[in-house]
Amino acid sequence: FSLLVTPPWHPQAALKNMMMTSKIRSGMTCCLILSLLNSVHGFASPQIVPSAAVLKPSSSLYAGKSKDGEDNFISDFCIGTNTFWKGLVMKPVRDLVEIRQATITPDSPIIDKLTSPPELPGIPRPVWLTILGSVPSGLLWYGYYKFSVEEELFQYELQQTGKVSGCGGYGTLFPFVYGILIGFPASFLHIPGGEFLVEAAGAWILLGQINLYHRVNELCTESEDMKSELGLSEGPLVEWWAILPPPLDVVVGLRQVHFLSEYWRVKRGCAKEDDILAETLFPFISLPEKITLKQFFRRPKYWFWFTKEWKDFEFEFLKD
Repeated sequence: FSLLVTPPWHPQAALKNMMMTSKIRSGMTCCLILSLLNSVHGFASPQIVPSAAVLKPSSSLYAGKSKDGEDNFISDFCIGTNTFWKGLVMKPVRDLVEIRQATITPDSPIIDKLTSPPELPGIPRPVWLTILGSVPSGLLWYGYYKFSVEEELFQYELQQTGKVSGCGGYGTLFPFVYGILIGFPASFLHIPGGEFLVEAAGAWILLGQINLYHRVNELCTESEDMKSELGLSEGPLVEWWAILPPPLDVVVGLRQVHFLSEYWRVKRGCAKEDDILAETLFPFISLPEKITLKQFFRRPKYWFWFTKEWKDFEFEFLKD
């Protein structure tokens, strides 16, 4: 589950070690796949337009050629993937997590925020809330968080443009879950194909995470007004940090949680609320600048509340 990136802790050691080995291989696979995707314009960026301009997707199952070319291919692939995996989930469960119009408010009880189905616009889930739900549940709630944010973005893009650039909650999370549930025991029992399933699941969730960071960057810089609201001059996330080992993947994962939450807050017209974890205890989370690895290691003032007054390290190898 460390491949889910955001939480800075891990489950059982055996699974963690296998997943970390798989992550290295999956990262290399991701780099290859991303380079191939870039040759066909990569992941389609969200295009935010008035809802009156909603378009009907050309297909809900098959990726077909159209005047929009590869962008339409990617959208159809994502829609088909979400539809396929959604069909494998029992209807009572689907009904329970069916997306709905915005109901949760800043004054809603914490338990309602944690257990709410996905909403449109998406629910602001700040870092403190995400950790509060993840730690006591042993990361089970984080899996629900992952499902919810992907499904919200999927439905939001579909509503706005008729196209999507991600596989939604079902298409992103469930291939990973089934891959681990089947692949890990098979690998442990030395059944052929088990290790491949674990690595494929790792590659899938990593690609989805990189794509999520790309989409969050696009959304947070979709307009000058949005950039002004968030205090940004460019997209805040370094997407490829997703393939780095912990704790560096955790750094970008926590930043994604923060900035996506802030994006939905602005979209809902809610007042800004303090997040002591993101803004005080761990200032790197809410830092508006996109930082390099060298800058992160060189400037301890970004790290923790007790290092805010520390001076930069003047090592030659850390200079840009």
